[in-house]
Amino acid sequence: MSEQPHLLTETVDGVLIATLNRPEKLNALSRETMELFGEAVLRFRDDPELRAMLIRSSGRFFCSGADMKGDAGRKPPETATEIRENHRIGLFGMQSIYDEMEHIEKPIVCAVHATCVGGGLEMALSCDFRLAAKSAEFSFPEGLFGVLPASNGVSRLTRLCGPHWARWLVMANRKADAERALVMGLVHDILPDDGFHDAALDFCRHLTKNDPEQMGAAKIAIDLVAELGRDSARHVERMANSGLMLNPGYKRRIEDYIAKIGKK
Repeated sequence: MSEQPHLLTETVDGVLIATLNRPEKLNALSRETMELFGEAVLRFRDDPELRAMLIRSSGRFFCSGADMKGDAGRKPPETATEIRENHRIGLFGMQSIYDEMEHIEKPIVCAVHATCVGGGLEMALSCDFRLAAKSAEFSFPEGLFGVLPASNGVSRLTRLCGPHWARWLVMANRKADAERALVMGLVHDILPDDGFHDAALDFCRHLTKNDPEQMGAAKIAIDLVAELGRDSARHVERMANSGLMLNPGYKRRIEDYIAKIGKK
């Protein structure tokens, strides 16, 4: 019997669902996983019928990180330059895929039902929304080996949660359960274990109902203003709205909203 694909995809109500599918390997990210995942990300980017993407997994781990045995036959990097280049273009293409996820002008949701570590956490950090089941747990084991999580683990974590909590996960090498992850700002919401995947899909369905132009503009604007001063950030808001308010759907929606309010 042939081995199951390391990643499964399906489409439900305009949502592309990508499911990590190596439960016997704790959903470690293999070369095959990342190749299939990269294809799914590009499919999501290019298909206008796909309005949201949901990343989830099966088994007792959400993801145990990169498959440490996946490149067993490959010569390891021997110089600092080779190591830096391997982080940038190697590691099964993780960095370029995660960068692309951030740039796509559509919402990507990660639904973490269990333990999520290393490269799996870096994948989650690259998403627009992170939902956690009560049983979820997050950590970066790289500190145990004397190195840093270098496929956005330090950079995106610090940007999202601040230096305070980045020190907790990266320097102190401590774990965060779902409750602490919510306090940190690492996840947006905690959902019950029972029915978790259905609830995550319902959230994605909610996202598909929003105006796609507004969603794309909001994703870009939020990333920009996070790096800008007050005045420049306000320019970004005005520039984004100057296009959105010319959208024919805007006038119709505002008129419908005013009429609805007037009936109350």
